[in-house]
Amino acid sequence: MYKKIKGTEDIYGKDIKYWYYIEKVARETVRLYGYHEIRTPIFEQTELFVRSVGKETDIVQKEMYTFEDKGGRSITLRPEGTAPTIRAFVENSMVATGLPKRLFYIGPMFRYERPQLGRQRQFHQFGIELIGSSSPLADTEVILIADKFMKKLGLVDYEIIINSLGCEKDRQEYKKALKEYYANILDKVCDDCKKRYNTNVLRLLDCKIDVNYAKNAPKITDFLCDDCRKHYQETKSILEELEIKYKEEPRLVRGLDYYNGVIFEIHHGKLGAQSAVGGGGRYDKLVKELGGPNTPSLGFAMGIERLIIALKNENVPIKEVKNNEIYVAHLGEKARVVALEISEELRENSISVVYNTMERGLSAQLKHAARLKCKLCIIVGENELERDVVVLRNLETGDQVEIERDFIAGTAKEWLSES
Repeated sequence: MYKKIKGTEDIYGKDIKYWYYIEKVARETVRLYGYHEIRTPIFEQTELFVRSVGKETDIVQKEMYTFEDKGGRSITLRPEGTAPTIRAFVENSMVATGLPKRLFYIGPMFRYERPQLGRQRQFHQFGIELIGSSSPLADTEVILIADKFMKKLGLVDYEIIINSLGCEKDRQEYKKALKEYYANILDKVCDDCKKRYNTNVLRLLDCKIDVNYAKNAPKITDFLCDDCRKHYQETKSILEELEIKYKEEPRLVRGLDYYNGVIFEIHHGKLGAQSAVGGGGRYDKLVKELGGPNTPSLGFAMGIERLIIALKNENVPIKEVKNNEIYVAHLGEKARVVALEISEELRENSISVVYNTMERGLSAQLKHAARLKCKLCIIVGENELERDVVVLRNLETGDQVEIERDFIAGTAKEWLSES
């Protein structure tokens, strides 16, 4: 017997309603803000992620699914959605259609990590990219959409955390200060942090082991230039005017090298150590880095698996998908085609119908209908055919009536609305 690969999940049954719900709310939310969907390939040239995400990041160093294809090319399953979206923006000359460009995506991503609650090797993200604006209004819009999306999902136990990474000059000054600080305690930090000290010192602030050392580290907000400080202050001011609650965390960094300026994360209060359900920020140099014109941009991504855990932990009621509303049973040779015709008539009226394809007897058909949790059953028998009627039975109450053929759809809809 074959089994699924470690770090992947089969999505079906009772959980599928959460996926439908999140995807529906995501699409409805971004539609209100003028965003259009983009679907990029699930694999790209490896160099795309090395160049954009950063050669020394954990994603590139440890987590990417990279292989050589039959043409000898290095190919990587996408570990995140921003780099492919920007690659598509540049390659398809989307700048020619005017800026800003508002795009969103929903789909699977791949990272080789230790599987744990809410974190799989194949996981799924919903994300947006706002390409072309350097204004604090753009930062505000992206954070506003993230907040609106969480609210529309029905979640309340979450917190928006923001910071600014400043510009390249600010970060260089800050990195010097971090190196001076960590130089005195380098023998005490974990092995990963010892390596990051020379390759990516900002990542020391994100270490889950050396949290106490990071708490006492210098703050990047003390190193912001006047322009970056003004941008950050304006973003916060607009958020406050819109009454969007946030918390400042001056040691917040993101795990990807392309970020600069305002960044943020959303944490849920009932997810334990892995509390981040999403995050994002600015990446003003990425479009140019990937061969396009200098185009300031920003966005965010949300982890769908973690959102599902949050929805369950908050007991947010999710409507069941309307499947198996009516079971159409039939008895006798002549009734088979008529029952099939009735099933199609009901489907034309947007009613979900299960038709008996197993040649079962009536008792077995009714048991199967109950197992499928159908609300109603329509019974088509040869005796009923002679009188041009069918039997409509409520499987929850046991009530049943005979209905003339012309009134089946209308009566069925009425009974469904009452159940």
